[in-house]
Amino acid sequence: MNKTIGIFAHVDAGKTTFAEQLLFHTKSIKQRGRVDHKDAFLDSHDIERQRGITIFADQAIFSYKDSTYYLIDNPGHVDFSPEMERSIQVMDYAIVIVSAVEGVEGHTSTIWQLLRKHNIPTFFFINKIDRIAADVESVLQEIHSDLTANVYDITDSFQQDNMTEALIEFVAERDEKLLNYYIEEGYQKDLWIKTLKEMIKENKIFPCSYGSALQDIGVIEFLDKLHQLTSTHYSNEEAFSGRVYKVRHDDKGTRITFIKALNGTLSVRDELTYGNDEHRTIEKITQIRVYNGSKFKMVDHVNAGELFAVIGLSNAFTGDGLGTLHEKAVYEMIPTLKSRVVIDPLVHIKDALRSFKMLDVEDPSLNVRWEEPLQEIHIHVMGTIQLEILKQLVMERFHFEVSFEEPKILYKETIESTTNGYGHFEPLKHYAEVHLKIEPSERNSGITFNNTCHANDLSVGNQNLVRQHLFEKAHNGVLTGSPITDVKITLLTGRADNMHTSGGDFREATYRALRQGLEKTSNQLLEPFYNFKVKVELHQMGKVLSDIQIAYGSFDSPITEGNKAILTGKVPVSTFMYYAAELASYTQGKGMLNLVFGGYDRCHNEEQVIERIAYNKNADSEYSSSSVFCSKGKGYTVSWEQAEAKMHC
Repeated sequence: MNKTIGIFAHVDAGKTTFAEQLLFHTKSIKQRGRVDHKDAFLDSHDIERQRGITIFADQAIFSYKDSTYYLIDNPGHVDFSPEMERSIQVMDYAIVIVSAVEGVEGHTSTIWQLLRKHNIPTFFFINKIDRIAADVESVLQEIHSDLTANVYDITDSFQQDNMTEALIEFVAERDEKLLNYYIEEGYQKDLWIKTLKEMIKENKIFPCSYGSALQDIGVIEFLDKLHQLTSTHYSNEEAFSGRVYKVRHDDKGTRITFIKALNGTLSVRDELTYGNDEHRTIEKITQIRVYNGSKFKMVDHVNAGELFAVIGLSNAFTGDGLGTLHEKAVYEMIPTLKSRVVIDPLVHIKDALRSFKMLDVEDPSLNVRWEEPLQEIHIHVMGTIQLEILKQLVMERFHFEVSFEEPKILYKETIESTTNGYGHFEPLKHYAEVHLKIEPSERNSGITFNNTCHANDLSVGNQNLVRQHLFEKAHNGVLTGSPITDVKITLLTGRADNMHTSGGDFREATYRALRQGLEKTSNQLLEPFYNFKVKVELHQMGKVLSDIQIAYGSFDSPITEGNKAILTGKVPVSTFMYYAAELASYTQGKGMLNLVFGGYDRCHNEEQVIERIAYNKNADSEYSSSSVFCSKGKGYTVSWEQAEAKMHC
């Protein structure tokens, strides 16, 4: 049986040490490494060892009894949450490590929310029980109150494979049929184990155990229970399907695509299809690798449920479905900051861009952009720690030095009312016209497309071109040049010419139609928000509420638990991104803050931001709201105000 398990934790909870113990006990490694000794098996990268934190989601393999386990050790720092989320989608089960001293911390809650979003069955391990101030009961209560009421401590709940009375009742209380059986027939071991396994898989019960990874207390016992209470069912009989969860490049620049097989088998020299229905790519697999840490072995074929990497896919990206799986994974951990890359003058800008594009393939959340008019590289990031790591990574891999401007907030723009946009592009020997209806849509819905254009007016091929150009990149708004979002765009009609329409004409007409529509309506600036959760002593609640109001946030009715207050709500990233340090200061490190990206909403200081950015919409070389018409063999420009009256449709 193949099982993929992921290990997650807030930084410094002992996650990597726990993974080392699992690998050692199952004879996957000969000696246990330690983060503080800089020799952990899964922190194989030099940067990870120098800093003592996990940055990359690396994997290992071990066998236990009748199963093969694929273990992924995930980053514990919030700046590397996108790396963590990409691996979550190939998990069968998750293990969340919580420190018996620090308890449930901010990032623990972020991890929990992601695991719940993707419905990953989860086990808890309360670590560091050997430390002074460790309090297992208190941490169990925190998990119960902050994360789930369906957690159950199984550390001492099995006696020679039989459950304790308390666990028997806990399981029965959550299943009506089982409860009736218990009342009428009593306890039946196999039925209870079977039901418990099903409930764990259905995210109805979350088992918990405790011990010390460093002192090797309770780890092998935990693994034994994990093995007993988990199962997977993968079929080799169906056509192959899989999911790309990571892309890397080796020292020679060869692209390595990491995949989880969900159904069927895959062999070297098989052809693999991927991409959406409109653009399916078929490529041959030239090599299959099975990775264990930084080392790999080559194999001829793989089966369903296995993690592996292939050579031969030149254009498959993280999240892509392969084979019979077409849909692409959707990720929530989206950077809210952007920064300009400052490059050593001795380095050719195109060489630097090529290197950053390679990093962009490996970490799509970077969203590397080349700003042609400025001759600059811009990237999206989660925080300043990520920038520090990127600086080291670029030097180590590409051997040139970079620095980064202080990160700035990533704004977006939308519209407030429906408008029609018209674009015409007709310099000599070119011709295209596009009419679009642009409507505001639900907040955080992105851009959606509708088509009411008749094939008699514009061929299906050209209609598809309009759609392609609308989605090929983020389009600048007119307020700050930030990306347009939360709009529904409908293609109304268009016009082409059999002789004169050529490549790129519909891109020009589409961009101009979109821009002309934006000029005609009222626009709105959006900023990123956090969904926050703050837990503090009751007497500190007033200050937190005041801070939230000062930060232009909103909050729900406070919840009190004993002498603690729990506050939730929304607050702008720009005003709250450094609040963790302030909270830690006045709560002596005892306050808990959980910040999760909560989408975009109306900017709280729109006028000041627009004034500060000082975007000149008429000087944007990529976008023009005017149209180009032709008269007497010469093209001439018509401003957006007058263009509509001259349209040919």
